[in-house]
Amino acid sequence: MDRTNPAADRPARASFADLYTPKLVTVLREGYGLADLRTDAISGLTVAVVALPLSMAIAIACGLTPDRGLYAAIVGGFLISLLGGSRFQIGGPAGAFIVLVATTVAQHGVDGMLLATFIAGLILVAIGLLRLGTYIRFIPFPVTVGFTAGIAVIIFSSQIKDLFGLTLAEAEPPEFVEKLHVLWQAAGTFNAAALLIAVISIAIIVGLRMVRPKWPGMLVAVTATSLIVALFNLPVETIGTRFGGLPNSLPAPALPDFSLEKIQAVLPSAIAFALLGAIESLLSAVVADGMTGRRHRSNSELVAQGVANIGGAIFGAMPITGTIARTATNIRAGARGPISGMIHSASLLGFMLVAAPLASYIPLAALAGVLAVVAWNMAERHQFVSLLRASPGDALVLLATFLLTVFRDLTEGILVGFSLGAMLFIGRMARSTGVERHSSLAAPDLPDTSNGERRPYDPAEASDPDVEVFRITGAFFFGAASAIGAVLDNAVGQHKALVLDFAAVPFLDSTAAHTIAGTAEKARDKGISLTLTGTSPVVRKALEAHGVQPPLVAYKADIELAVAEIKAAIAGTEKA
Repeated sequence: MDRTNPAADRPARASFADLYTPKLVTVLREGYGLADLRTDAISGLTVAVVALPLSMAIAIACGLTPDRGLYAAIVGGFLISLLGGSRFQIGGPAGAFIVLVATTVAQHGVDGMLLATFIAGLILVAIGLLRLGTYIRFIPFPVTVGFTAGIAVIIFSSQIKDLFGLTLAEAEPPEFVEKLHVLWQAAGTFNAAALLIAVISIAIIVGLRMVRPKWPGMLVAVTATSLIVALFNLPVETIGTRFGGLPNSLPAPALPDFSLEKIQAVLPSAIAFALLGAIESLLSAVVADGMTGRRHRSNSELVAQGVANIGGAIFGAMPITGTIARTATNIRAGARGPISGMIHSASLLGFMLVAAPLASYIPLAALAGVLAVVAWNMAERHQFVSLLRASPGDALVLLATFLLTVFRDLTEGILVGFSLGAMLFIGRMARSTGVERHSSLAAPDLPDTSNGERRPYDPAEASDPDVEVFRITGAFFFGAASAIGAVLDNAVGQHKALVLDFAAVPFLDSTAAHTIAGTAEKARDKGISLTLTGTSPVVRKALEAHGVQPPLVAYKADIELAVAEIKAAIAGTEKA
């Protein structure tokens, strides 16, 4: 299938193999040698070094033990690379899930989170098999920037406790305002040593990014701060003091506990997991396409994401999605295909099997510093400011999405932002659609390139007072149907014949077709003939489906032919 042609990715025309064949199969078919394996091994190890501290930090921020994040990266990351529709996608836990997972854990416990993850996997598989992946990508840019910036704020706020080493008298609430209130009340428990470790962690990451961008700054920061804490016996919390360390193996697979009542309780969280996972994964795949010139398979990617979440839930993992930062790191490290992602997961598993006891010494303040840098990078500050200046409509969508994400709910922010964006788009489309009388057509009708025999139309030919010609331009849909219908209804009864030209209408919806059907019926009741010209096959099919067909109306190729036949018929009637 031609991936350079946008039409080639339309679900109606694509074969099952085109939509669902994993990219791993494609890469192996193209020829995969030892040189490719060597390159993928290096890139996979590079990504594992980045993913190791990040996976644990994200799990801790969600109110989970750090091993839940590693399970997600190991099991979920492997399955995404094995079955996915992107050559370079790296799967695992993502910062975007922190607020949703934390809320779910607070409301339904870890078992409820696992069940929601399992159900989300089933939903993602269904979305992929129903070929809806292409449409999930149709999210306005201000919405993606708004909720990404909102997530960044939430991630940073979730790390304030460990950044400053605060001790809370009660559980940290997931809601933003309540969280800040509780943290402020705990300001007196500030731990200077924890803040020092966090600052050192951030300084190392930022410094290495400037002077040694290829070095694994996050791993270096976590290792260095762990040594500092151990050598100087600093009074800061570590993974060992809070969680007792990491297990040195994967847990035995087991289905999440479920009942009908529990499924109903966690279903909203599962839907939110699936929606966010689909959006995040496809955005990551699109970024990878832009960096490499490749084309991912949306539906195959969603099926893989679903399978990964099902498999991850069985092994006790938190929700899994494609991760933009780790995918970009994979590409920059020279990855050739999905085997790199599989090696990344195997490397993390090797760490758990061999070096899990060392994780006990990692200070939580250092991991908080890692996530503070992640939040800063996620904020997309330049894009945010640019959209605020772009137009009032874009600014409204951006701010609504951002504020609702921070102060209300991520899913609510996306839905409201998308709805506002859709309404603004509808308004713009409606303003670009219009209807003109022939007398307002100052320029002659240009020849239609799809019909070389069509001659320029002279408006003077239609100047007969008994024949009125209207031309509809633009997308004819529900947003413009009322205004256009009012103009046409007003014209019915003033002439012996009406001609409606659809040559400049790329498509129409059922509301528009119903409007034309109403105009045709009114014209018939008053003994007026109605002729439609320039209808494309798609437009005519939609009209005929709503009863707009002979003898109610006549169809002609162009205005010239229609006007000539109408004038001849009128002349013949007058002679008779």
